[in-house]
Amino acid sequence: MQVINQVMPRPEQAMAFFGGEEDGPFVMVNLLKFKPKAEYPDGSDADLSGAEAYARYGEAVRVLVEKLGGRVRYSGQVTGLMLGEVEELWDMVALAEYPSLAAFRSMAMSPEMAAIEHHRKAGLAGQLNIRTKPGEGFL
Repeated sequence: MQVINQVMPRPEQAMAFFGGEEDGPFVMVNLLKFKPKAEYPDGSDADLSGAEAYARYGEAVRVLVEKLGGRVRYSGQVTGLMLGEVEELWDMVALAEYPSLAAFRSMAMSPEMAAIEHHRKAGLAGQLNIRTKPGEGFL
């Protein structure tokens, strides 16, 4: 299995995701990898870690998610791997619940998101976003 972290989706990925069928609430699993140091294009805040820069984005996104009727269910640091193999572990996992694909799309395309995106890009080395559907499951 090949794993490729990305900061932004390729246009065809975004089109396929947002063009998907509307099927109600979902939880996005975010596997996050941070830059060692924040990298703002203007050179500001060079003393911040990537995680600190991303935390600015994360707090603002939490507010946006809650405004659209969603919630951040969990976030925490990755501390180990029990099963499987990856070349490098992610730094953090975050689970965000969205009421619908339309709500997520609205948030992603909003001026409020555009205003905070620079913190995400400054701090994030890459990530995986995995859309999940709540339901009866098993482990």
